[in-house]
Amino acid sequence: MAGDLAERRIAVVRDHMALECVHNWDAVIATFDGHPRYEMATGQVFDGEEAVRGYFAGSRAVFPDQANEVIAIAHADNTVLVEFWLTGTHLGAVRLGDRTIEPTGKTLRARMAASFEFAPGSDRILIERPYYDQLGMLRSIGIAP
Repeated sequence: MAGDLAERRIAVVRDHMALECVHNWDAVIATFDGHPRYEMATGQVFDGEEAVRGYFAGSRAVFPDQANEVIAIAHADNTVLVEFWLTGTHLGAVRLGDRTIEPTGKTLRARMAASFEFAPGSDRILIERPYYDQLGMLRSIGIAP
């Protein structure tokens, strides 16, 4: 039974990530337990459907073709851990503090990780926590040295 739950959770995370690539936001939201939440490595939190949909809109305005390629995925306790490549083309302006960085047209390819937390016994996501090297991402698209 425990193995079956782990397999279902991994399948939900794979589906969640694939649905993000095709911008099927209703289906992405449906992978959560009813209250979507992203806790970013920067400390930003997107809590609730309206905030999460705003995050989707903002990030895809910068990288409209944003996608991910799973490298590894594993289940432990109530968490699914994923390592992946985040890809996309910088086609929208980026706000960095009080500066606006215009699109470079360069391709992003950044190695990232994310943890997906689940309630005990559930295969619906409680929280997604992506982890990434922000400076490395900026370097990848020619914004940082």
